[in-house]
Amino acid sequence: MEKNTLLKIFKSESSVLMFKEILLGSEGISASRLRRRLNYYVHSGELYSMRRGLYAKDKNYDRRELATKIFTPAYVSFETILAEAGVIFQYYSTIFVATYQTKDIVCDGQSYSFRKIKDTILTNTTGVENKGNYFAACPERAFLDLLYLNRDYYVDNFAPFNVDKILMILPVYNNKRMEKLVYAKIKELKIENCSHKCNICF
Repeated sequence: MEKNTLLKIFKSESSVLMFKEILLGSEGISASRLRRRLNYYVHSGELYSMRRGLYAKDKNYDRRELATKIFTPAYVSFETILAEAGVIFQYYSTIFVATYQTKDIVCDGQSYSFRKIKDTILTNTTGVENKGNYFAACPERAFLDLLYLNRDYYVDNFAPFNVDKILMILPVYNNKRMEKLVYAKIKELKIENCSHKCNICF
């Protein structure tokens, strides 16, 4: 029974597993007994533990998947997504995450920056994409997440954005200040990939 628990872990498509996920898949094992077995597997080198209650098959786990399992619910967003999309040019080694609290931590040599987003926004999946083992904002959602927390944030390159998508996601925030700011930025930059008919851009 206990060895089957390890086999289930290694058959999982996830590269990072939380203790509660393993417990749910380990019928007939108490939480205390499972914890002892997992500690044994870690010390024997059969499992890798990055943080209390978080386990990987080995050191080659997905850092972004880990980022969304340290605190849940959570999704990768902000500068991590915008830099990858070519919207901002500065490189960040830190992984930025939207979740229910603000905290910076270093886990297994990787820096993570968690930023608090209001629950009604955090749990709204508009513009949040399923990447298989974790969720991440699309560039437009990441842009709006940043504006929600920092109205003065500077964007280097607006070209990758789909303006229609920005306007589609914007109501998630239910924020008049943000709406005015977004419309002003669109009008100022005269975005060419916008197909709406309200004459905002031209």
